[in-house]
Amino acid sequence: MALTMASTLELLRKHHQLREVIQGDQWTLNTPKETQSSKPFTDITYDTRQAGPGSLLFCKGRFLPEYLDACDPEGPQAYVAQQDLSAHTKAPGIIVNDVRKSMSLLAAAFYGHPQEQLTLVGITGTKGKTTTAYFLHAMLSRISGGHAALLSSVDNCLDGRHYQESQLTTPESLDLFRMMRQAADAGMRYLVMEVSSQAYKVDRVYGLTFDLGAFLNISPDHISPIEHPSFEDYFYCKRRITYNSRQLVLGADARGADLIRQDARAANVPVTTFGDGTRQADFLVRKAPGQGDDYLIGPSGGAMRPVSLSMDGDFNALNAAAALAMLTRLGLEPDAAAVRAMESVRIAGRMERFKADNRVVYVDYAHNKASVTALLDFVDERYGERKPLITLVSGSAGGKAIDRREGIVSAAQNRVDRLILTADDEEGESADQVDRQMLGFVTNPSLDASIVPDRAQAIQQALGDPGLPGERLRVTLVIGKGEERWFKTDSGHVPYEGDDHVVARLLGTESYDLGATGAAQG
Repeated sequence: MALTMASTLELLRKHHQLREVIQGDQWTLNTPKETQSSKPFTDITYDTRQAGPGSLLFCKGRFLPEYLDACDPEGPQAYVAQQDLSAHTKAPGIIVNDVRKSMSLLAAAFYGHPQEQLTLVGITGTKGKTTTAYFLHAMLSRISGGHAALLSSVDNCLDGRHYQESQLTTPESLDLFRMMRQAADAGMRYLVMEVSSQAYKVDRVYGLTFDLGAFLNISPDHISPIEHPSFEDYFYCKRRITYNSRQLVLGADARGADLIRQDARAANVPVTTFGDGTRQADFLVRKAPGQGDDYLIGPSGGAMRPVSLSMDGDFNALNAAAALAMLTRLGLEPDAAAVRAMESVRIAGRMERFKADNRVVYVDYAHNKASVTALLDFVDERYGERKPLITLVSGSAGGKAIDRREGIVSAAQNRVDRLILTADDEEGESADQVDRQMLGFVTNPSLDASIVPDRAQAIQQALGDPGLPGERLRVTLVIGKGEERWFKTDSGHVPYEGDDHVVARLLGTESYDLGATGAAQG
């Protein structure tokens, strides 16, 4: 059914969002006299540059009244805001209690509630969201014959075949419902998506219920004046997925797992747990006997399935256990073909390995204490007996997640031989400021720590010259940017070659795991 002024007001009243409608001197709870109540909106947007005749414009976030000057002279048809903007437009203003919640409700209606045509899976956690989403998506795609969509922090797939780079981990609600409509219209039956803490903080998924939710883990991250003011707020936002899912898969070893179980009981949401056996869990992962990288994954007390992943690390095996647990909770059988699809998944910038002479390089998106710790644990397990020279190349994004900076240093400084601090995103803060702050967190006097502002030069310095046969193994970890081809700055995106491309160029080799394309697969 088309979204009109009348149906908009009715929906907002139903959800206790409508305050009043203002047009000129008219203040009313109904459609203003000069406005057609039954005329459908032709599009919805939160960008004034796209608001023309027939548009419903949402004035959200740091919206300034003068932005309305950029609108088409004939539009918008109406606007939704938390304040009266009638001094800047002749369009009727729908004044609401919360514009973000209202936008989510109205976007769902405008796009015909596409979530009802899809089996929705939402995945949250501090680390592992992307990999777990790719693992599950690969299996669902194989089982459904390609009828599975994906929304991730790396890229999005809405038709089961084509991938496009994503802009946000979880899109704005208006974009999210538009994408779900595209997926449903393309014949998709499943949609797997990452759900960030910000998605709940700013109501990007307001009113959305997941058929299956997953809470992988939690550790301090995204704590800053512009994100979450405290770990409590960050954890609370993550936990909200429990109340908005019909069933939940939970990491048994997750910090705060007992509290999440209490949430689930309060919401009458059944819980399935996964883990490595450290704590009791419904789904387990164990190292397979022998010296290889194979694992055994399966239900506790049941048959364990051998799994050989293309992505290194015990943490990725745990992500695979989560994906298999989720698949079974969806009522699907992880047959051999589905497991092979998961085993073949590789993601550019996630544990992407390069090898040349006595040098091994990993390009990874690790960007906080927990992920750096997990990465170094992997290096110890894989290469520890060879006593390698370990170099970490890292920066940290400016203007946000300030706690990450000390976390990266504290996780690394007693476990690496060299720390090279370098450029990262600069939003409200220069890379030099961030790097100097991180250097100040170094307390280990034996650590070789330095700042090399140019990221490509930092990587070049870390790799050094080719070694002679028999020389000590050198392991270089280039973290934080993954496959990203740009730096974010206050003035926009600045192109960057990409960590993986820099490493490949300097070593004269392609990625050991992904090949020359470096494209995400699965």
